[in-house]
Amino acid sequence: RKEEISPVELVAHEVEKAERAPKKAGLLSIKSANDWIEDSIKMPDPKTFFNGLIVQYENTVIFAASNVGKSILAMQIAEHIAWAERILYLDLELSSKQFQMRYTDTATGQIHIFPSNFHRAEIDPEYIVGVDLEQEILDSIEEAAKQGITFFVIDNITFICNDSEKGATAGSFMMKLIRLKRKYNLTTIVIAHTPKRRSWEPITQNDLAGSAKLMNFFDAGIAI
Repeated sequence: RKEEISPVELVAHEVEKAERAPKKAGLLSIKSANDWIEDSIKMPDPKTFFNGLIVQYENTVIFAASNVGKSILAMQIAEHIAWAERILYLDLELSSKQFQMRYTDTATGQIHIFPSNFHRAEIDPEYIVGVDLEQEILDSIEEAAKQGITFFVIDNITFICNDSEKGATAGSFMMKLIRLKRKYNLTTIVIAHTPKRRSWEPITQNDLAGSAKLMNFFDAGIAI
């Protein structure tokens, strides 16, 4: 049997905890660099998925022109994650029938079976008109996070922010999403598109719809 911790040790532990608590300065939490490292080293390291492309707790964007496979890649990534973690794929592109047909072999009728941790969501079209779609989706993501889902794919940001090519609109949505990510320790994958571009030129972060500044809201980017 482990020795019981004495009241003196408990008090000493609480004193040490209070001394190490960050000092507050407005929005800022301040500790010494060494304390940040010492406290963080006790936390588990983030997991990686899909050959290291996706890192737990990060916010990743997948972007490309239309019809080159963004959603298919995102589905493959989500399925890989679903073998270990619960994930919600917020599908704002396909109807349920289109989704079913994409994952049914037309020659044999065989249906692709996803891991049980893979969840898909779509929006009832009756609720799209006359609501603040951006906020409603953020509220829905928060509700799912409260139910224990910590991995999310959003396909895609253009549906949510109709004028997402204006960086301010998409940037506002991303700031709110990042707040949720930090509050609930989420891992998020957002699909975006590129505006019209010269297809023979190398794709860069400047091709992300909403300007290169939008890339600052992501920890990582995957371009196709």
